[in-house]
Amino acid sequence: MQIQVHSDHNIAGSSRLVDWVSASVASRLERFDEELTRIVVHLHDDNGSKAGAHDKRCQIEARPKGLQPVSVTHKAESLEHAIDGSIEKLHSALDHQFGKMRSKRVASQQAAKAAGVADLVLEEE
Repeated sequence: MQIQVHSDHNIAGSSRLVDWVSASVASRLERFDEELTRIVVHLHDDNGSKAGAHDKRCQIEARPKGLQPVSVTHKAESLEHAIDGSIEKLHSALDHQFGKMRSKRVASQQAAKAAGVADLVLEEE
């Protein structure tokens, strides 16, 4: 899984910040590593140099293999909280999406198995 971090001109995109964001995303979303090709993180300071409530924004877009991208956004008073909040939202969204796919796969496997058993019963009769 490739992780890209972008920031607007109001946020200093230092290598330390990029490393911290990348490590945070990778550790929290590790269980989806095989199912994702890329994660793109966008960091924004909506008010620029002015202070304000919930003016830091983190948008994360995950690109699952063979599926449409999943995007989440979280606003907070600090960049750290915005990043943590968006990572949690993305984890929940991916868990939900992949959980639904697994449920459908299991249901279709059970249906195929049940059909196979019914065919065997019919052949015996």
